[in-house]
Amino acid sequence: MRALVVRLDSFGDVLLAGPAVRAVAARCSHVTVLCGPRGADAARMLPGADDVLVWEAPWEGFDPPPVTAADVEGLLDRLRAAACDTALVLTSFHQSPLPTALLLRLAGIPFIGADSVDHPGRLLDVRHRRQEGRHEAEAALDTAAAMGFPLPPGDDGRLRVLPPPDTGALTGNGPYVVLHPGASAPARAWSPHRCAEAVALLTDAGHRVVVTGGPQETALTREVAGCLAVDLGGRTTPRTLAGVLHLADAVISANTGPAHLAAAVGTPVVSLFAPVVPAGRWAPYGVPTILLGDQSAPCADTRALTCPVPGHPCLDEVTGQDVLRAVHKLIQERHS
Repeated sequence: MRALVVRLDSFGDVLLAGPAVRAVAARCSHVTVLCGPRGADAARMLPGADDVLVWEAPWEGFDPPPVTAADVEGLLDRLRAAACDTALVLTSFHQSPLPTALLLRLAGIPFIGADSVDHPGRLLDVRHRRQEGRHEAEAALDTAAAMGFPLPPGDDGRLRVLPPPDTGALTGNGPYVVLHPGASAPARAWSPHRCAEAVALLTDAGHRVVVTGGPQETALTREVAGCLAVDLGGRTTPRTLAGVLHLADAVISANTGPAHLAAAVGTPVVSLFAPVVPAGRWAPYGVPTILLGDQSAPCADTRALTCPVPGHPCLDEVTGQDVLRAVHKLIQERHS
């Protein structure tokens, strides 16, 4: 059986779909992952994914593309060529799978399942309803199981990626802690001055600190690292970032892709979690995690991209000392 797993969101969202991809792969001869451009690198790192199709959906992302007949026909041609027998459509709790399901029907996929609040008509063969408050990784697994794809025996259901490369040449010798100061939305980020404060305190406490960031975040990582930390801003690919995170004693990150990548390589996370989305659904999954940030702040559940509360109190009231204590606790637990 040839299967399609669809997750059209960002890098971290695709990583959270990883356990469901493995569940499907355990019972299928070939698994294709259909994802958006922001999630493509994550999809290529997932065990069980044999092929990756990339398509930018006009209903996803911060700046979705226009709807054009040529674009849709191009996707349908690629889906027909993939010749899938079944499709699992994964979405967040606030998204509808039905636009995707309609395209999959038009592409001739005969058996389609998804988690759907909306009545699907003939678009879905399996309409799953998720449990309230279920973590996104667990909700995806539940939907896969409803389609007849339970996790195979011996699979613990945690996030996982293909083995990362050796990154010692980037990080240098000796133990270290990673601080990732960026985030996919400003409302989710810890302020640069707080990040720099944490770097100074961690260094004073005897930790080597590695600061990571993407190509568009080099000014931020340079500011945060200063002369105290190793600045890897713009110097890692997703695969090498996985290697950097894998060898860290702990990772400090907002609710953004690298936090989920840290979980996928088994590294504990100090999660600076803005409550604009629920931590119960989006916190790092399956690894020791200390959650910092006021989860009852006025911005809770707003899904805001920019903080609607002056001063960003949900995160900026977290201090560098709070982070230092959390790092020490995670390291002690890891080595006890």
